[in-house]
Amino acid sequence: MRRSTYLVRSMAEAVTPTFPLPLKSPEAPCGYAMRFGMSEPLSLDCGRKLSPYTIAYITYGGLDAERSNAILVCHALSGDQFAAGIHPVTGRRGWWETMVGPGKPIDTDRYFVICANVIGGCMGSTGPVEINPATGDAFGLDFPVVTIRDMVRAQAAFLDALEIPTLLCVTGGSMGGMQALQWVASYPERVRSAIPIATSARHTAQNIAFHEVGRQAIMADPNWHGGRYRCFGAAPSKGLAVARMVGHLTYLSEAALERKFGRALQGRETVSFGFGPDFQVENYLHHQGSTFVERFDAASYLYISRAMDYFDLAADYSGELKSAFAESRACFRLFSFTSDWLFPTSENRRIVEALRGAGNQAELFEIESDRGHDAFLLHEPELFLRVREFLDGVSTGHSG
Repeated sequence: MRRSTYLVRSMAEAVTPTFPLPLKSPEAPCGYAMRFGMSEPLSLDCGRKLSPYTIAYITYGGLDAERSNAILVCHALSGDQFAAGIHPVTGRRGWWETMVGPGKPIDTDRYFVICANVIGGCMGSTGPVEINPATGDAFGLDFPVVTIRDMVRAQAAFLDALEIPTLLCVTGGSMGGMQALQWVASYPERVRSAIPIATSARHTAQNIAFHEVGRQAIMADPNWHGGRYRCFGAAPSKGLAVARMVGHLTYLSEAALERKFGRALQGRETVSFGFGPDFQVENYLHHQGSTFVERFDAASYLYISRAMDYFDLAADYSGELKSAFAESRACFRLFSFTSDWLFPTSENRRIVEALRGAGNQAELFEIESDRGHDAFLLHEPELFLRVREFLDGVSTGHSG
């Protein structure tokens, strides 16, 4: 994939991205990083200011002469900036390899695709794993609580440094879709179109409850040390693995689990009458947990999940969701999946009604799939077709 080069404006300093975990594929592109806030700290919703702060990112494709073909891809809770290509830490393909790349729906032969690690993340952007200059130790729980709006504020400053005034499109699934909606609300003049996928304008009580179980599992781990585990050379890996197992279950559907595993046993013909992983589905969840701790930080999980919990776009506009989109004149295409009980179609329909009520062009495609919430990351031909045709229309001025 081609990657562009450009000058960084004086408001930001180009730095080398750093990662808290060893690289399994050091030959893979590690992307870029910029340091901000030396003269203009990032004001956060919690009332604190962050200075300095770093945004780690990667780009795909080339920016056209008019700087009009930029697409911002926003990642979900467990994602990062490596949407496509080989991930340098895991050695595996990027999390949206099905969607982003040459000739793919988000075609890097046509568009300049940008993906940045969110503030609070653990893949090079400033978060609880980074060193607190005031103490010389990792921030841990001294890091300020951040929101989806804070993440978008940081992204806006980052795009200013790239001298990209307007986005052709902003897109993402799950928490990435929340960021896309926040972009339209916070910077309506900078967004021509948006593709929120499998998302919501708020976290429900059930969403919050599942996140709280995961956070409590992390903080109950003996290696948590009040969030100062890095000072002790430890990591709450068992708690983080359980959090991932619980979270991963919410991304799936009963039909998908039954089809893939049923009650099949793992490497045995009869049950063990013990508490090890007898069933294939148990082994699968253990694998998900163990591989997750290899690439993610426990404190980042707390911070990012909390940002999702606090997200309620209507609450910022006196409870009127359509007011959040009053200044927007972008066009929208939203997607939901029939088996996604985490962010169901009803939540996406609510967003579309608000968008239309504010005078925006918006349409919703509910895709038939039994793969649950994670369907947006998988091979879904209708999703690919509808994303491609929408971007074709936006880029040629024939959308809507």
